[in-house]
Amino acid sequence: MKTTAYFRTSVMVRRPYLKMEWIEHVLKNPIRTEVQPNGRIRYWGYVAEVDKYLRVVTEPDGETVHNAFFDRRFSP
Repeated sequence: MKTTAYFRTSVMVRRPYLKMEWIEHVLKNPIRTEVQPNGRIRYWGYVAEVDKYLRVVTEPDGETVHNAFFDRRFSP
């Protein structure tokens, strides 16, 4: 999986509990997707293991992960 330098050096440092398999699952099975004004793509998916919704943000190519976090405000 491709990731940005920001994801590797900032996101994963602040959120070491995130598992790459969760991120892959969300990208392959999103509940909702949305394109941001800057072209990046938001994907939301449910992670049953923690009973939460994970938001994954990719670069406009749809495969390079830029950010990921549990979205407390997401409602399917």
